[in-house]
This record gives sequence, C-alpha cells and structure tokens, in this order.
Amino acid sequence: MHAIGEWPARRAMMSPDRTALLHAGNRTTYAQLARRVDRLAARLVAEGVQRGDRVAYLGPNHPAFVEALFATALAGAIFVPLNCRLTAAELSYQLDDAEPAVLIHDPGHPPPDRSRTTLTLGPEYEAWLAGEGEPVDVLVRSDDIALVIYTSGTTGRPKGAMLSHANLIWNTVNLLAGVDVAADEVTLISAPLFHIAALGQTLLPTLLKGGTALITPGFDPETCLDLIEHHRVTWMFGVATMFAALAATTRWDTADLSSLRSLMCGGAPVPESLIRAYQERGLVFCQGYGMTETAPGVTFLEASQSAAHVGSAGVPVAFTDVRLSDSGEIEVSGPNVTPGYWRDPTATAAAFTDDGWFRTGDLACVDAHGHYRIIGRRTDMYISGGENVYPAEVENALHAHPHVADAAVIGVPDTRWGETGHAFVVHTRTGTVTRADLRAFLRERLAGYKVPTYFTFVRELPRTASGKVHKGTLRTRADCAEEGTDSPIP
Repeated sequence: MHAIGEWPARRAMMSPDRTALLHAGNRTTYAQLARRVDRLAARLVAEGVQRGDRVAYLGPNHPAFVEALFATALAGAIFVPLNCRLTAAELSYQLDDAEPAVLIHDPGHPPPDRSRTTLTLGPEYEAWLAGEGEPVDVLVRSDDIALVIYTSGTTGRPKGAMLSHANLIWNTVNLLAGVDVAADEVTLISAPLFHIAALGQTLLPTLLKGGTALITPGFDPETCLDLIEHHRVTWMFGVATMFAALAATTRWDTADLSSLRSLMCGGAPVPESLIRAYQERGLVFCQGYGMTETAPGVTFLEASQSAAHVGSAGVPVAFTDVRLSDSGEIEVSGPNVTPGYWRDPTATAAAFTDDGWFRTGDLACVDAHGHYRIIGRRTDMYISGGENVYPAEVENALHAHPHVADAAVIGVPDTRWGETGHAFVVHTRTGTVTRADLRAFLRERLAGYKVPTYFTFVRELPRTASGKVHKGTLRTRADCAEEGTDSPIP
C-alpha cells in the first residue's frame, strides 16, 4: 500500500464487520467506513478537488475527521487538520497559508471566513455524502504529501510541516515494532486528532490492525474512567497533564482499569513522580519522544523497559536513526522525517544539516544503554554564572515535591549571574508550599546555581493543545509580575 487512502478498503476486505469507530454510542464497521470514505472522495473530486489541493478540517475529534483524512488521501489531495482551539486570527493565518479548496467544519466551530467551499457536519455533510459521484481512481505515490500539520507555535508563527504518505506509513511500522497492537484493541482517543501524536501513534496503528478507535471530542478525567470501564479500553495515549488529572481523581484508587494493557505518553517530558504513580497502580506506563516533523516517533521506551528506565524517553525506533550534535541537540534521519515546511524553503533549509539530518531543537543526553533523556529545548537553556541550566531538570525536581502539582522554569536576566531561574508553580489541592520551602527542597537535590531565584505561584500553566508549556507566555508574565509574587526568595 503506497498511500493511506487505500487503508479503509483493504481493511474492509479483511474484516468488514469488525467495529472501526465508536463515537457517542454509534458504531461504524470497517465496511461502512470504506463506503463513506469512497463517497466522500468522489464528492471531493466532483467538487473540483485535484491532486495536491488541500482539504481542511476544523472541529473536535469526530468520525468525520477520519473519513475526511482517508477520503482526501484517496483523492490525491492534502489533508490539513486545524486546531479548533485557535482564535479567528490564528485560524485565518493558517487558512490563508494552506489555501484549502474545501473546508469541513463542526457546527460549533464556524470558519473565520467563507471565501472557499465549506461543509458543515450534520445534515449538510450527510446530504453531501448521499450524492452521486464517480469512483475515484487517482494515482497517489508514497512520496506525495498527505498532510500539512501546523506546529504548535511556542515561538513565532506556526509552520506547516509536510508529511508524506511514506512518512505516515513508516511511522506506523515503527510504532507497531515497539507496541503489541492487537486486532481486538479498543483505543481511547481523547487527545486531539489535529495533532500528530494521537493521529500517528494511536488512530492509524489501530485502524491498520483492525482494532476499534473509541473517539471522544475531548478529555475529561471522570468521563475517561467511565469509558475505560464501560468499553473495556485496552490502550490510550495522552499528554502528562491528562494522566496527572486522572491520577488526581477521587476514583483513582478504586476505578476498574483492569482492561488497560498499555498507556502511552508524549508531548512533553513526563515527571518521574507521575510515572511511578502509574507503576504503583499496576499499569504499564511508557513514553517516547517525537515531534510533528517526524510523524511523530523518534524514540520509544517499550513496556518491558519502563520500570528499569524510569524517566527515559527510550531508544531510537526501529527504522529511524538518532544522533546528538556537538552541542547535544537531537538530530534525526529516517523515512518518517518531513521533507520540509509548506511554502517555506528558508525554514526547510535551516531545519536540516549539510548531510541531511533533521535538527529538532531539543537537547538530550544518552546513557551507556542507548537510552535518551530529554533535557529541554535548545532555546530554553539559560546560563547562570557561566553554568548551563536545563529547565527540564529543575522542573523534574520540583515535581517531586508532594505539594507541587505542576511547574515550569524559564531563564530571566540577572545583574549578578547574567541569567537566573524563574519558577512558576501550581499547588496541589491538598497542601501549599512557600518559596522558602521550595528553595530548601531544591537545595537538597540540585546544585545551587540551578535553584531558581524567583518563584511565582499560579493556578495553572499556559499550555499549547499538545500539552507543551507555552514559555513565551511565561516570559511575558515574568516581565509583568505583580510586586511580591515573584520576589527573590529570602
């Protein structure tokens, strides 16, 4: 199979009556999914969509997202999933950049303008699928672009990362080499599909294996526990904040989680305290490292290694090579790596080394067993008194405090040391902590130059939809903090 658009039809031949999608109590078999994908592809072509055109989707997780993804691929076009949490201005920028021929959207998320063909989910969408259209017969090559996914934009304007059919196929192969995905899998997909993690690491592998994708529009910890118990969920993906919210529920100790075979976490470094909380509950909690531009898998910690290598982001996935530059930056090469950024040759050229390896911008160290540990973003590192400080290390130490629910650290200017740390801390609901407490706690675990000078207590950290802390927002808040909230620790 050279293109992902063929997957529903192939799977329908193999297991037509097996449940492919489960959403809001409604089941879609593989045979039904294949028919709907075929009809949608035919309507897109009838509407004038040609090879290389873009088809965008705006809305929360829904079976129509899956149908649009495969139908667009079948038509030889490029699927553009849009983040429905963005503002109108942010969406307008991405729509202007991608120039989709058709925009499919949820009724609760109208597009900022209607200068293109739009299709609203519900009666209009169903009527569209019911219309007639000639069967699609478009030659799609493995190196054709299948997706343009805009990066989360933690700094500057987001860029459209292009992913080919081959990128998605090889990432699926890499995932299946490290995770025992089964045909009877019931995969809970509550993380947003408009990000590559849920799409590439759970949806595509589940459907290729003939399992069931349980699709929910969003994440709620209580609802998540209900779904796990009722549908006997076997596999789920989430970011650290989602798993932390689950562990914080009053039902955590009593909920029936016996059906779960594996839990996968990504999006940002996972605190070791959270990993151990899941291990104590008897759950296999594994994590990996990746990014949109690598479709997304780069390294992965297999379930069998999760207890012995707590906090590790794992080893390189099966068909991808990883190396560290002289400065410790992760560089990646493999068939899952993006060919570049949409309509941005300058950014594309800057993203690759002279010998063709992708520069991730992330810093890591590797141990004698080949396990990588993510230190942080290259741009997040700061120098205090001539010493490099990696915020991820300080954040991990803060998370170990029993009354710290969440934490993030940035470097800020300092007249004495050049730069120093500013920590933003979220209390747990069961206790509080003072700045002096945290200073003493960190002094026992970190060298003095790594201990932040400033602490600000906040109700929550600003995060992107993929779970990453938006440190640009924190830098603004550090500059504008109220008197007394971030004063130096006594």
